[in-house]
Amino acid sequence: MQPTKLQRLLFTSDILIIIAFALVPLFSTFPYRVNIFLSWEGAYRISQGQTPFQDFGLPMGYMFWVVPAFFFKIFGPGLVTLVKAQVFINILSGLAFRSMLKSLQVQPGLRLAGVLLFCLSFSFFNFWPWYNHTVIVYEFVALALLLKAITSQNKLRLLWFAAGGAFLFISFFTKQDGGGMAIMIGLALIGYASIADKKWWYLPAALAGIALAAAFFLLPLRGTDFGYWFNHGQPPHNSRLSAFDIVDEFFTNSQWIKFYLFIILLLMLPRLLKWKQLWADKMMMLFFLLTVGILAEASIFQITSYTPPDNNIFFHSFAAVFILQLLGQRMADLNFNSIKTITVVMAGMLLWWSGTYWKYINRIVSRANSGEQTAAAAVGRNTYMIKSDTSDVPMSKWIFSNRKGFEKIYMPPSTVEGIERVMKMDAVTKPTDKPRRILNFTELTPLILEMKYEQDRGIHIPLWHHRGVAMFDRETKLYTDRVHNKYYDLVLFEYMPKLNNFFPFEVRDSLLTNYELVDSFHAPRRPTDTWIEVFVPKHAAKDSSATSPLQ
Repeated sequence: MQPTKLQRLLFTSDILIIIAFALVPLFSTFPYRVNIFLSWEGAYRISQGQTPFQDFGLPMGYMFWVVPAFFFKIFGPGLVTLVKAQVFINILSGLAFRSMLKSLQVQPGLRLAGVLLFCLSFSFFNFWPWYNHTVIVYEFVALALLLKAITSQNKLRLLWFAAGGAFLFISFFTKQDGGGMAIMIGLALIGYASIADKKWWYLPAALAGIALAAAFFLLPLRGTDFGYWFNHGQPPHNSRLSAFDIVDEFFTNSQWIKFYLFIILLLMLPRLLKWKQLWADKMMMLFFLLTVGILAEASIFQITSYTPPDNNIFFHSFAAVFILQLLGQRMADLNFNSIKTITVVMAGMLLWWSGTYWKYINRIVSRANSGEQTAAAAVGRNTYMIKSDTSDVPMSKWIFSNRKGFEKIYMPPSTVEGIERVMKMDAVTKPTDKPRRILNFTELTPLILEMKYEQDRGIHIPLWHHRGVAMFDRETKLYTDRVHNKYYDLVLFEYMPKLNNFFPFEVRDSLLTNYELVDSFHAPRRPTDTWIEVFVPKHAAKDSSATSPLQ
């Protein structure tokens, strides 16, 4: 049977929505994103040929950085290249979600609305790559492959199972918590399908994919410090898995997750009471297991990966589509292949998630109107309280830097001016016969593109310097000893007095003893209560070109 005109339209529209939402960031400029230095640093090192766990250590797998590193090779190592990499990741995640809905035989109209909700609630506002997002994207690819293998009769099913298993490991080798839960959801789907279809080979095929991927990525790491760096929970890592925290967060907050669970259980109650019929309904059972598994994962993920606070938001589209499908089956006049129904549902989703796109429109408008504030409008909703932080600089007043790596990225004026002063210092400009030794404990890692210094490398060197996450006692002592011995010609240290040892206070204490603080300026954060401090060895302080008064 030939597809109707409406079916052809629906088939292409969801793909166009995925691509259109993903491409929006390419036509924008951006404020400096907090912590994006971590994404840049790993991608830059890998793009330069450095090897994880040999040239630097990190407390997770390195798959998060592979896509950005590839884009650095193509487009150059600017911060804005990370945005281009995220465009690809967002397209990949949208197509994976669409594939899952197709495998579960969701009506094309509802699938279109589901894809729109997925883009609005999960992918669109992720302009920057982040490991807590990428781990979920790899999980979605794995689940899409596994569902395709389970629901199709294609001769390539064996390969789909193996490929799905491989991506389960890739998800785990991106971040342990999300990847571990992805494996559990994948095994639950495979286990059910094996019993329902009476096919014993499903599980071995997927496990073979996991084993092959593990061998491919782990065997080259023999002889490295991989065992020390990897796995939250073993010393020197602290476990992030707390049963009490998970239960406490679930019952105290998690309003959307509990709401979805209530509605799903209410609508599923007649089927659950006739569980043998439910078990025999393969598509319904797969969708039910998938949705409940995703909601359970979101409940745990918000505790084990708590930054940013909404990084578990991936569950909305699964739960909403499943609920709408259940409603559609109960209401004969609710036809999701009707233009009118689709229009109403999609308009409702755009209204529901208006905050996702409105904040970007608002940001553009506020920057355009930043100079039009008048005394008559001095008191209003946003100005009736006097801010206690008088050092804060509104984002509407941030400016661009012309330094390599910061194209299309705007930062506080103090940050841009401070960078220019640092670039004029003797430690940066003075000719030298030996490699410059510069330690950059800040978020301005792309400065290496113009400072031209050699990065610290080795199995004891952390990729980033977050105390207790990627840097422990051994690494802190390494840096405090080097500072004590005045190993570095210049040190940039980001002082975050309100964050607990993000950049280790011990290193700063050693700097204050053995180095001279010659300059400081705002870090590219909001509120701007964080400082980048510039240190030189005490004997070299008199030769410094920094002239700014200390803040």
